Amino acid sequence: MRAFRARGFDVRGARNAAEAQLSAERDSPELAVVDLRMPDASGLDVVLTLRAVDPSTKVVVLTGYGSIATALEAVRRGACHYLTKPVDVDDLLAAFSRDGADVAVDLASEPPTLARVEWEHINRVLMESDGNVSKAARVLGLHRRSLQRKLNKHPVKR
Repeated sequence: MRAFRARGFDVRGARNAAEAQLSAERDSPELAVVDLRMPDASGLDVVLTLRAVDPSTKVVVLTGYGSIATALEAVRRGACHYLTKPVDVDDLLAAFSRDGADVAVDLASEPPTLARVEWEHINRVLMESDGNVSKAARVLGLHRRSLQRKLNKHPVKR
């Protein structure tokens, strides 16, 4: 947030989806950075909320666990871009100026590896389980700790 303030932006923070909605209703932001994993909701739901409050709000979604499925879903819900952490303020500002359709083209430009397909499946099940690792592990037929180990590894590169 300090880096944005240093560049002249008026910045607001929200610790969860409820705070993000209240802040958006009060301030109607031009730009919003949303983490995919939030304590009380999915960042994908927050994208919908922000766009419902003000359709002109540009939203960039951040995640530590990038996947094609969640990137496409973020753009489908109205995000202008989707970035995997770590990112700096320059990456974020560049993302706000790019077209969200670039995400689909970038991610789909080469055939996925088997490891990438596994990662996509894990992320899809985790998203369908509302981020609940225990529930996702049951669906995947894995022990919870095995799934946590997979999630703690860096995302598979394309």
